[in-house]
Amino acid sequence: MGSDDWGSCSDNEVYLQDRNEDDDEEDCYSSGFLSKLQFRKDISKARWVDDLAMAEVVEKKGKMWVTMGIVRNGNTYCFIEETLFLIEIGALHVLDGNDIHLSLKELYEKLSNGKSGCYWELFEVYKHLKSLGYVVGRHGIPWSVKGQQIKSGTCSLEGSQESNEMLELEPKDENSVIELFNNMQITDVQSIIQSRN
Repeated sequence: MGSDDWGSCSDNEVYLQDRNEDDDEEDCYSSGFLSKLQFRKDISKARWVDDLAMAEVVEKKGKMWVTMGIVRNGNTYCFIEETLFLIEIGALHVLDGNDIHLSLKELYEKLSNGKSGCYWELFEVYKHLKSLGYVVGRHGIPWSVKGQQIKSGTCSLEGSQESNEMLELEPKDENSVIELFNNMQITDVQSIIQSRN
């Protein structure tokens, strides 16, 4: 490409024409405008359960399931943030109740309605941490519990010592941070306002 043609090309076209073949792997992680969608030969399958606002994994492929999802009664379920992340990296296909493939857009809409316990900003943080290699899970939700039955909106601990206890998928108490401070015996919290001289 000659120097006369540079003005007629977009930045993306110039970049794609000018890059080396050895840079492909590096481009996957560093390029902001290239899609992060990766194509894989081993793709897991899940079925979206509207009552739970979660995906039930029906076919697991790969080692990622060691650190992703929660296990209840031998079934693996993914929260919406896990589901979206796996779809974006090309590791999961999600079907609805009629075995129709759900698009990424449809799942983004489910995220935006707020019924899943996750919002866009939380998903962005989750996605960023996962892309850095961190193992990320929702606070207060055990990955697996023996004898656990999953119900709409909650996980009951039936069949275990704590059979009357309920693990909520969404914390109901908005003052939980204050309770944590109280449990640490930090009872006097004040805001400090700096005066401008």
